[in-house]
Amino acid sequence: MNVVILRGTLSSDPVERVLPSGTSLVQYEVTTRVAEGPAASVPVAWFDPPAAASSFAAGVEVVVTGQVRRRFFRAGGSTASRTEVVAHSVVPAGQKKKAGRAVAAALAGVA
Repeated sequence: MNVVILRGTLSSDPVERVLPSGTSLVQYEVTTRVAEGPAASVPVAWFDPPAAASSFAAGVEVVVTGQVRRRFFRAGGSTASRTEVVAHSVVPAGQKKKAGRAVAAALAGVA
């Protein structure tokens, strides 16, 4: 089972690009905080998102559902890796009904 649900704040504006395959990609950095613990920055990649995906700005609180993926790539003559969340949905946390539906859909796959 590989299910991720994050609630955090975008620490920077989204980065949008089109891959050589023609696939659209929006990348986020989501900062999560635990009441007493340190903050964690989580990279999120959303493939072929809706048009509104790149309109979120730094500082917006979001709910992300998806799965963890580790990918390997060549950089500077050596192999590197990156662990990230591949998003199924990214919803502003203030849209409670929409965020609730996204979380419910993610959890439905757990049962």
